[in-house]
Formats: sequence, structure tokens, C-alpha cells
Amino acid sequence: MNSLLVLIIVVLLGVAIWQLSKIFNLTTEKSSDDSEIANDRDNNVNGYLMFAFVGFIYIFTIYSLVKWGHFVLGTPASEHGVDYDNLMYISMVIIFIVQTITQFLLHYFAFKYRGKEGQKALYFADNNKLEMIWTVIPVIVLAGLILYGLYTWNNIMNVEKGEEVINIELYAKQFSWEARYSGEDNTLGKANVRYIKDVNTLGVDLSDPAAQDDKVVTELHIPVGKKIHFRMRSQDVLHSAYMPHFRAQMNCVPGMVTEFAFTPTITTAEMRNDPKIIAKVADINKIRAKKSAELVAKGQPALEPYTFDYLLLCNKICGASHYNMQIKIIVESEADYKKWVKEQKTIAAQVKEASAPKVDPAAPAEVVVDSTKTMAQAVK
Repeated sequence: MNSLLVLIIVVLLGVAIWQLSKIFNLTTEKSSDDSEIANDRDNNVNGYLMFAFVGFIYIFTIYSLVKWGHFVLGTPASEHGVDYDNLMYISMVIIFIVQTITQFLLHYFAFKYRGKEGQKALYFADNNKLEMIWTVIPVIVLAGLILYGLYTWNNIMNVEKGEEVINIELYAKQFSWEARYSGEDNTLGKANVRYIKDVNTLGVDLSDPAAQDDKVVTELHIPVGKKIHFRMRSQDVLHSAYMPHFRAQMNCVPGMVTEFAFTPTITTAEMRNDPKIIAKVADINKIRAKKSAELVAKGQPALEPYTFDYLLLCNKICGASHYNMQIKIIVESEADYKKWVKEQKTIAAQVKEASAPKVDPAAPAEVVVDSTKTMAQAVK
């Protein structure tokens, strides 16, 4: 309470001093040199500063493209990724052109029509022609972008009934991912958080016949050239399944199932040989080598060289360890994918193994003794 009173007193003293300073300024007679009214010199300085600022905008924009342009993702690894990138490039080109023209005109007019002594500004109540131009043109451009965007989005999200897809569930929780494969029947069994117990970390309903062949894994394998239909759930808070190289992202919302589908087109091995990825990996390893030298000097182990992998990330700030919420995605041939899936245990088998009584191999074996024999005879 005392701290609050002290804070209030300090604030009131500050307000009082500020008001006294205003009164002092009003009562002080100012010379003509201290006038706050802009003169021709002030207007000229501001006009040239406008030109300098628009020059800075253009120079910095070009510098940013040259300096940081290589950080873009590069080659898309999904069928829809090409359309997605085209939409992005078209949007950026339009924005760049509009920004270049409008910023130049804005700063040029501020210079050309700067204040001059004896000059009066003209006021136009309205100009129908100008209003029509800067209303119709943006409407046409935005309508085109929106229609193209909707067309692209519908192509991405459209999954035809009866279409051959691989059904996979992505399960998000603080701060990790798990994936559930639909098994040979290609149908995901029912699941509910109420069934989460021990190894059944996804809450799969094992009474559902469709769940008997479901497989839960912590590393995602998908075959190249096959459409993957992802169904996404969240256990706790809002997460976002983000697969940047596949140009795929979808929120994972607690209490509901969201969906996303795409067809991978480039295997992990092929992407590792992509020239842009090779250059990025080299840059990352240069940074890691420099950091490793610092760690070794402190007596700590060096960092391992970075190898490219597709990743599933969380794109929502979901808590303290959000940055570490990721799972590896391996895109491989269909034969390698089927071989890997076959090696994984079903969730039903995992639960059965976990619930089976455990036998300690180090424990002495039980000796069954026939009651009709003496102890000496039993030992023999």
C-alpha cells in the first residue's frame, strides 16, 4: 500500500512539473528566430529529406534481396508447391511494383508541393476520376489474386471420394509430435483423450476393429508420388503442423480434427543433392564449425555436422519448449516405405506387450519338487 501511495505522489509531482513548464513557456517572450512556424529553408530541407528517404527505401530493398534472398526455401517438394510459389511470386511482384510507384509519387509530391512563402494550398473537395482509378484498379488486382488463391487452395485441399490416399494422423502435444498410420485397412481407428494410458499415448480406442492394425511412430515416413491425407489432433493447446518444404500448414485444434493433403514429389535423398540445399547446408556447417571451435576451447564436445532432413514443425508459440517441437519426415520410394511400415508394431501389440507380466531373467528359476520324493532325490 505504501509503495502505491509513493507511486501516485511521484506521478502527481511529474504532472505538476510538466504543467508548470507549459505555463513558463507561454509566459516567456519568444524572438522571431525561435518561431515554430516553418520557413522556406525548413520546407526545402524537409523536401530534400523526402527524396533521401525514398532513396533509402529503394537501396535497402535491393540490398535485402541480395543479402538475404538466399534464405527462401527454394525447390518445393510437393505437387501443389509449384502453384503455391507462383501465387507468392505474383503477389510479391505486384507489391514491389506498387510500392515502387506509390512511394516515389508520395515523396516526389511532398518535395514538389512543399510550402513556399506567399503560396497557398489549393483544396479539392473531391475528384471522381481519381477516386475511380484508385478504387477500381486495386479491386481488379485483389479480385484476381483472391480468385487465383481460392483456386490454388481448393486444388490443395480437394480429396476425391474413392481416391487412393494414405491416411496418417498427426498428434500434437506439448512439446512433441506422434504419427499414427492407418494399417492395411487404410482406415484410422477411433481415438479419444480419455483412452490415453501408458503406451497408448494417442488415446486409440482399441475396441474399434479399425484400430487393431494402426501403428504409432515418432518418425514420419511417406512414399514419393503418393497422396498423403493427414488428419490432425491436439492434446492440449493450439499447435500448427508446419511442413515448410512441402508448402503445407494446418492448425491442430484441441477438441476437433483438421485435415490437409499433399503429394510429395522429391525424396529426402534427392533433395539433399539439390544445389540450393547443398549451399545452405554448407553455410550452416560453417556456423556450426565456428561454434564447435568455441565449445572445444571450453572443454565441451563439438557439434555434429548438419545433414538436411524434411521436418514437421510447430508454427504456433505453444509454450517454453515450442522451438524444440519437431519430428523428422523421410520421403522415400514406395518399396522402402512399405518395408519400413511392415517393421513397425501395431498399437494393439504395443499395449499387449506393455500389459504382459514381466519376467526378470536374473531371477533364479523356480524348482518344482515332487512331494513323494525326498529333498535329496529332488536335487539329484
